[in-house]
Amino acid sequence: MKRFERTYSQGVVEVTEIWVDTETGVNYLWHNTGSAGGLTPLLDEEGKPVVTKKKPEL
Repeated sequence: MKRFERTYSQGVVEVTEIWVDTETGVNYLWHNTGSAGGLTPLLDEEGKPVVTKKKPEL
């Protein structure tokens, strides 16, 4: 299983993506323009990290 999973992607030259850490469930926002980019935890309205609950394994 991959540690990080891309769950959202928008754009070609200017790219915005959301990645989820499959171990912790924490969501990260990645934004890239040209040769510059940045990664930050995605926060909710209270300033806490957005956490995706793990899917139950079958």
